Amino acid sequence: MEITFSSVEELYKRVKPALYAKLMELHRLGYGYLHDADLWNYLVEIKWFRGRDLMLSDIVDDIMHIDEKEIEKYVQDKVAQVRRKKYFDREQRI
Repeated sequence: MEITFSSVEELYKRVKPALYAKLMELHRLGYGYLHDADLWNYLVEIKWFRGRDLMLSDIVDDIMHIDEKEIEKYVQDKVAQVRRKKYFDREQRI
C-alpha cells in the first residue's frame, strides 16, 4: 500500500511523533536547545535535498538516526548566518 501526501506540511504532521521522540532523545543527551524545527529543517535542507519518492519508512528511519554532531553543526551554522547587530541607545546607561 502506497501512502501519498498532498503537501509537505501533511507529511510533517504525519512524522511529528518520530521528530518528537528523537528530540526527547537529543534533550536527554544534553542538546536541550534543539527544537523539532531544527530537526525537520536539517532533514529537508541536507538529508532529503535531492530525494525523490522517499518512502515513509525511510523518512522515519532518517529521523530516528539523525547524528547529534551533524545536527549540532547544522544549527551552529544557521546561528552563525544570522545577521548580528549592535544596539546603541543614547538614553540607555551602562
